[in-house]
Amino acid sequence: MISKAARISNLFLAGLLTGNEFGGFVGFHPALYRLPTQAHVSAEQEITARFGKIMPPFMVATLVSFVPALSLTRDRHSLRFTLAGMLCYAAMLAVTFAGNMPANRRTLDLDPNSVSRDEFLSLRRRWDGFHAVRNLLNAAGLVFAILGALSDADRGA
Repeated sequence: MISKAARISNLFLAGLLTGNEFGGFVGFHPALYRLPTQAHVSAEQEITARFGKIMPPFMVATLVSFVPALSLTRDRHSLRFTLAGMLCYAAMLAVTFAGNMPANRRTLDLDPNSVSRDEFLSLRRRWDGFHAVRNLLNAAGLVFAILGALSDADRGA
C-alpha cells in the first residue's frame, strides 16, 4: 500500500509539473509574443515573479518524490524506468538553474519602458530554447515514471 501511495504521489507531481510546463510552452508564452514590447516585458515579468516563488519547490518536490518510489521498488525493470525518469527531472532542474534562471533574473531587471524589442526578443528566444529542452526532459521523465509504475503493477508490486 505504501508503495502504491509513493507511486501515485510521484506520478501526480510529475504529471502536474509536466503539464504546467507544457502549457506554458505551447500556450501562454507564445501568445505573449503578439503583445507590444512594453506589455510583453511586463507580462513576462509578472509571470516570472509568480512562478519564481512557486516552481522551485514544486520542481524539487517532484524530483524528491522519486526517492520513495525508487526505494520501494523491487523489480529491476521498474527500478530502471523509474531511475531514468528521475534522471530526466534532475537534468531538467539543471537546465533550469543553468539556463532559465539567469534569463529570468535578467527579465526581472529590465525596464519595460526602455528595453529594445530586439534585446528582449533575443533574451526570450534564449529562454524558450532552454524551456523546449526542459519540456522534452519532462515528457521523457513522465513516460519513464509511468513505465516504472506499470512495470511494478505488472509484477503485483
